[in-house]
Parts: sequence; C-alpha cells; structure tokens
Amino acid sequence: MISDFKSILDLIKTFPSEQECITRMEQIRWNGNVISPFDPESKIYKCAGNKYKCKNTGKYFNVKTNTIFDNTKIPLVKWFMALYVFSSHKKGISSHQLAKDIDVTQKTAWFILHRLRYAFNHPDFNIKFTDEVQVDETYMGGREANKHKKKKAGGTQGRNTTSKKPVIGLRDKDGHVYAQVVNDVGRKTIEDIIDKMVPAGATVYTDEWLSYNRLHEKYNHKRVNHGAKQFVNEMAHTNGVENFWSHLKRGIDSQYHWVSKHHLQSYVNEFVLRFNTRKKGTAERFDYILSNIVGRLTYDDLIDIKNAAHRVKNIKPTNPAIG
Repeated sequence: MISDFKSILDLIKTFPSEQECITRMEQIRWNGNVISPFDPESKIYKCAGNKYKCKNTGKYFNVKTNTIFDNTKIPLVKWFMALYVFSSHKKGISSHQLAKDIDVTQKTAWFILHRLRYAFNHPDFNIKFTDEVQVDETYMGGREANKHKKKKAGGTQGRNTTSKKPVIGLRDKDGHVYAQVVNDVGRKTIEDIIDKMVPAGATVYTDEWLSYNRLHEKYNHKRVNHGAKQFVNEMAHTNGVENFWSHLKRGIDSQYHWVSKHHLQSYVNEFVLRFNTRKKGTAERFDYILSNIVGRLTYDDLIDIKNAAHRVKNIKPTNPAIG
C-alpha cells in the first residue's frame, strides 16, 4: 500500500510518469511473479518496453492486458487521477467535470468512468452476509412533480414501475451493503436475492411488504410496520439500509442528475463500493480497487444497450470480499 497517500498532490508525486504507474500495477497484479493472461501455466519471457511473451501461446502482453486499461491510448497518469477522484469523492464525479480535470473530451471521460464502474462490479467486492441482515427496496427514477409535463407518467406513485426502476438492498450489522437492480419486487425476486446472499437461519429485518411474508420459513424474520408509522420494533428496523438509499439518491441527484435504466446497476455498484470502503484510507481504497481491474469493457459493449447489463469477462477472484 502507498503510505501517506491522502491528496491528489501526493498522487502526482507518487506517479509522476507512466513508468511509475506501470511499476505500481505490476507490483499489485503480479507481485514479482508475472502470469500470462493467455496461459497461466506458461513460462514468461521479459521483453523491452514493459512487455512480456507467453512461451506456450507466443503472444505478447503487458500489465494492462485484459484489464480495464487494455488497449487504452490514455496515459495511466490520467487513469490514476480519474480513479483517485472517482473512488475518494463521496458522490463520485461527473464526466463533464472529469473531462476538465484530466484534459480529455467529455465522451472519453464518460467511457473512463464506465470502465471504472465495470471494475467496481468485480466479484471480489460482493459481500457475503451472516448473522443479521436488513432488507429493503427503493425506486429510482425521480419525482413526477419535478419532471417536464411531457415526461410525466400518471399513476406512478408507490410501487409502480412504469417510470421507475426498483432496487433491492441488504445491509448487515457491520454496515456492509449489497444492492441489485430488479424488474419487480415480487416474492420470488426478493426471495431469490436473499437466498443467494444470506445463509438459512440468519435474522432478517424487513418492513411489512407482502413479498416478505414467507421469509419466516427459512429465516428468523422480524419486521416493522412503516405503514403504521412504526420504524423500530424492539431490535427490528431497516434504518441502516435506508441510510444507504439516501446516500445513493442524493449522489445521483446532485452529481449525475439522471441515469438510464440500462446503466443503473453500474451506478449502484459505484455507490455500494464507496460505501463499503468508507472506513478505508484513501490509499488503501485506491490499491484495493487497482488490485481488481481484470476484465475488459469495450466501447461497443458499453453502448450495446440490450446486453450492457453486467458482463465480467475472464475474471478470477483474487482478493477476499470486504469484511
């Protein structure tokens, strides 16, 4: 980890050139034991210009191969600056502001941010819950009262998904969060997510929504009745996960203003990872994300709306989940 890495000035001093960035990535990714992305069992030959050759396949590669930096024309110095501000700013950064900060076009900045969000979706960042878990759902899409009259949709209050997208959230007693964008908040959808993330027998806290009615068959289910203005029932409450919803919505409203349904999960992942690493130091968080950058997202994949949902290509988990 980089010591005393607390400001963007420290970042510039630590990574003044492309070579320092490459050296840091090699330390984090390989730690002196270079592994071919084409054949992990192959012998490696070191070549000039920070390149390596895989003996078994005959292919050349470098530390950026098969990562979010693969085939980029943008200097790593700018990528590192983008990663720093994106991961350390509580509400993220807009593509317009990043474009000004690192002197690139807004389109390039937008692509950089989405590649970083792609890294935020690394499997190692997923939380595994154990004892006590709060579960809640929210809806993303903005208030109808704030929309232009041509874009307003009638009858969309409450749990209507005509103009909004539901998100299911879980938070454990240690403050770690998991959130997933869904098409509905029906019983099967919610139960499938809880079954995937929470072991049987754990204590699950929810509100009075009907889709939670059968959780008692597998979990120690406790609930509060928000409809009756009950927000705490003995130890049962969902205040923790609702606190995350406030961070998410304030961040998107103030920083991004609007996000498409197709990319919403990427933005949710962004806020989840920052929230889950809020107790880490700036350098620790920076290195933590940099250690999980394997997987390439092309621009064509990103703008392919039909399939833009969350691809993770050729990723092998390397680090334990946040604990």
